[in-house]
Amino acid sequence: MSDKDPLAQEFVQFAVACGVLRFGEFKTKAGRMSPYFFNAGLFDDGAKLGQLAGFYAERLIESGIEFDMVFGPAYKGIPLGAAVAIELARRGRNVPFAYNRKEAKDHGEGGTLVGAPLKGRVLIVDDVMSAGTAARESIAIIQAAGAIPHAVCIALDRQEMATESGKDVPYSAVQYVRGQLGLNVCAIAKLGDLMQYLQETDGSAADAERVLAYRQRYGVDESE
Repeated sequence: MSDKDPLAQEFVQFAVACGVLRFGEFKTKAGRMSPYFFNAGLFDDGAKLGQLAGFYAERLIESGIEFDMVFGPAYKGIPLGAAVAIELARRGRNVPFAYNRKEAKDHGEGGTLVGAPLKGRVLIVDDVMSAGTAARESIAIIQAAGAIPHAVCIALDRQEMATESGKDVPYSAVQYVRGQLGLNVCAIAKLGDLMQYLQETDGSAADAERVLAYRQRYGVDESE
């Protein structure tokens, strides 16, 4: 187990307290039965969203990743990206913000992009990365506008095998985006941080065992 990451531990505690991170039995998009579920949509009031943005901003600043603007992909990435842009400005780093809508608008300004023009090195802000599909869509939008898709910041890296055509592959969505698409990726917390939290929390032994078994079955090798 790697050294403890204080920011990640604080974030996991926050997510559990908000009911965003829950334990039990949940079916994932890939059809797996996961012992935990992370639903960022439940950061559903101003205080929670503001605190969440603080975690994103802290991780971004710590990462040293440079970027010129923030992009929030529809739909969950829109409030996340906006909140992060507000928090970064509060910390003295004011950058432009844009997002896309799923349906093109044929009146007013038209198109699918809203906010600042996409240009320079773009940071994509989202909640989790399951298959890298959303990241690919964002990359295509950013490139079509003539900007550079540069980095992705997510709340939780599940550190598990992605699926291609319904089959498990030996790399995660984060590893794919980092290795094959060439983008920087940073996450507030990883599955390893979640396991550390469970192992050190009273009454969580059963959940810790289930998460460990899940990781042994679906986890990826991060020794690269």
